[in-house]
Amino acid sequence: MLIDGHLDLAFNAALGRDLTLPLADLRRSDPVAGETATVTFPEMQAAGLRVCFGTLFALPRTDHHPIQSPDGYTDHAGARRQALGQLEQYRRWEDDGHLRLLRTGAEVAAHVALEGAPPGVVLLMEGADPVRDVDDLAFWAAAGVRVIGPAWGRTRYAGGTEAPGPLTAAGRELVGAMASLGIALDASHLDDASFWDAAELHPRMIATHANSRSIVEGNRHLTDDMARAIAEKDGVIGLVYPSKFLQPGWQDSDPRAPLGRLADHAQHYAGLIGWERVALGTDLDGGFGQEKCPAGVDSYRDVPGSVDVLPAEVRRGVLGENWARWMTRYL
Repeated sequence: MLIDGHLDLAFNAALGRDLTLPLADLRRSDPVAGETATVTFPEMQAAGLRVCFGTLFALPRTDHHPIQSPDGYTDHAGARRQALGQLEQYRRWEDDGHLRLLRTGAEVAAHVALEGAPPGVVLLMEGADPVRDVDDLAFWAAAGVRVIGPAWGRTRYAGGTEAPGPLTAAGRELVGAMASLGIALDASHLDDASFWDAAELHPRMIATHANSRSIVEGNRHLTDDMARAIAEKDGVIGLVYPSKFLQPGWQDSDPRAPLGRLADHAQHYAGLIGWERVALGTDLDGGFGQEKCPAGVDSYRDVPGSVDVLPAEVRRGVLGENWARWMTRYL
């Protein structure tokens, strides 16, 4: 059983990728230059993916982040338009039988028991700018959003990757309201100051796709104390797959990082918080293609084999059981 903590499915569709195609067909017609696609629905089925967190990811207009877009949002209204378009994309896919949207732990438990079913998707909002204010949270919860990460880079709510800063006043109000509504908090991308602010306010914290800062520097990754704080809230951490997040100092011209680097992050987290809190959040096709995947991961169907670098007795947990336990308990 494979459960992935982070896939930007609708964002890729918004880029013009048809994820319903076989991967070879998508690669022949891929509108995204310089990033060889790895994820389609047939690939997810071939990998045995049962459930994933599927994102609503609104891309801001920025010139200081590796992912740049002149067409990105500049205000709440623009962010909301992107997120609503992606929400509609997930609903169309569900109508066409490519996935099932899951809202509760009971639905997750029932879905993972099904053989041959399409992937289940739990909606995760990555970057909270689509949320107008705390009164708008109920709309997104009713739409099926079960987890929100307040930041990507800097948002109206929080400091984030390469954008240091605490929760804003609006961010503190948002996180408190999320806790009241039972919407879990994704700590991935939070800057240190925002992380600790959020940890004080929210009892249910995970990191869907974040590696260890003890191995790779930068505020994109978790310190040991952050990992421990997530564990204290009974949270889970998903390992993320870009080579630059796996191997210190990795550059685009370097050979792809070996899967042993993935094992390094997994084993470090396990030593801190236990194997039962280590999972996957691959983020495949989340702004990088096959060229930046770890060696041996050439398409999504290779994800299950990537955990072969881990001790045999922990592979099932990392591959899916640890996320399944958290989802069924807390969604």
